[in-house]
Amino acid sequence: MYADLFRLDGRAALVTGGSRGIGLECARALGEAGARVAISARSAEEGEAAVAELAADGIDARFFRADLSSPEAAKTLIEAAAAHLGRLDILVNNAGIARHGESLGFDPAVWREVIDTNLSGLFWCCQAAIAGMLAADHGGSIVNVGSISGFISNVPQHQTAYNASKAGVHMVTKSLAGEFAERGIRVNAVAPGYIETKMTRGGLDNPEWAKVWLGMTPMKRVGRPGEIAAAVLFLASDAASYMTGSILTIDGGYTLR
Repeated sequence: MYADLFRLDGRAALVTGGSRGIGLECARALGEAGARVAISARSAEEGEAAVAELAADGIDARFFRADLSSPEAAKTLIEAAAAHLGRLDILVNNAGIARHGESLGFDPAVWREVIDTNLSGLFWCCQAAIAGMLAADHGGSIVNVGSISGFISNVPQHQTAYNASKAGVHMVTKSLAGEFAERGIRVNAVAPGYIETKMTRGGLDNPEWAKVWLGMTPMKRVGRPGEIAAAVLFLASDAASYMTGSILTIDGGYTLR
């Protein structure tokens, strides 16, 4: 009985930033659970490669190229994915970028890029998806990918823009959850710690950074994308039917002290 709660048969899901890393594993997890899947990314080459990789695992996914920094682009993506899938029950907002730099000399254009991609783009996708779910009157589940950087200020790297964007993701999650709970739409988030992805590879290859990151993680290792995808599957499924507005931290214990 309980295993069935994690099944997503008959449901349709879109994963933004789904061409690699956490996003790709989320698409795989949702597809394996029975959902029809679409992914989006900026790179057509990476997106098509991801679709081919999923197909090799028996998951039929559709790729949509999208830059989600504007409301119009987000609305276009959500509507296109829903049209292709027949409906949209699940949205996983994973698209994001990280930029490091000293705060006093931080480039305003880079600040806007980070906020537009990580926070504003996520909100525009939520806005469009929720509008569609309400119009179809079938409820839905949204899972946003936040970060431990929404709770703490990372060291030794300086990343004020990224931290601010992820703190915003957490509050957008809580705000939307409260606004639409009575309409059958659940909105939750995961807050990963340091995960083995292309985004973190540069930091892990830096001996100074890696020493601090692993030294401050009680489990003494970085996480795997699949460990985040499993939590996203849980939040998207009926196994989490009484959860909304939650930020699920998955960080090997990094934030426990």
